[in-house]
Amino acid sequence: MSDSSEKLAALEDRIGYHFHDQSLLQTALTHKSFANEYHLHEVPNYERLEFLGDAILEYIASEELYYRYPELSEGVLTKKRASLVCEYTLSRVSRELGYGDHVRLSNGERRTGGKDRPSILCDMFESVLGAIYLDGGMEEAKKYVERHLFTDLEHKTLFTDAKTILQEYAQKKGLIPEYPLLGTSGPDHARIYTVAVRIGDTTYATATGGSIKGAQMEAAHETLRLLGIS
Repeated sequence: MSDSSEKLAALEDRIGYHFHDQSLLQTALTHKSFANEYHLHEVPNYERLEFLGDAILEYIASEELYYRYPELSEGVLTKKRASLVCEYTLSRVSRELGYGDHVRLSNGERRTGGKDRPSILCDMFESVLGAIYLDGGMEEAKKYVERHLFTDLEHKTLFTDAKTILQEYAQKKGLIPEYPLLGTSGPDHARIYTVAVRIGDTTYATATGGSIKGAQMEAAHETLRLLGIS
């Protein structure tokens, strides 16, 4: 077994699924910049698998929420699904699985922090899902999502409402949350913003994101966790 195959096998152990065709996993971890930089036009990237995985994830998440919350309306279920499959949630799961250590990127993307960029990590959760579906079918795809995404479901589905919930918490204390911008980094095409949450004299979580709004939502969500609010 080659060094590359051994590393992928270790990743498969963390994922909880071993591929019959390991090249599908390799493709799921290949960013388009990698092939473009080395002019390897025959090397596929993860975009098609991400497209497939995105659709499969929406179906699996919709079915899970439908049966788990029979009392909720369509509108509330839609918001919960949006939180569950958003960039913030999926990128955190991918980071925990170590996808950033395996992604194949151009030197330029790697130098600018591509291995830890939320948008790329989010894409890889979906591309790996698409690869698992092609390799093992829908049941294995469901197991992957259940194993890595449906844990701590209540907390994960708070994300899109995090700023609202935090504001309601602060208002009860006669305060308003503030989100000071701490800095920006990265190239113009992939700007990263860092913000904090401050309530009164206390600064809580800091977070980064590809937009100020996204960073604020992530910081608010983390602050809810720190405060034990669900």
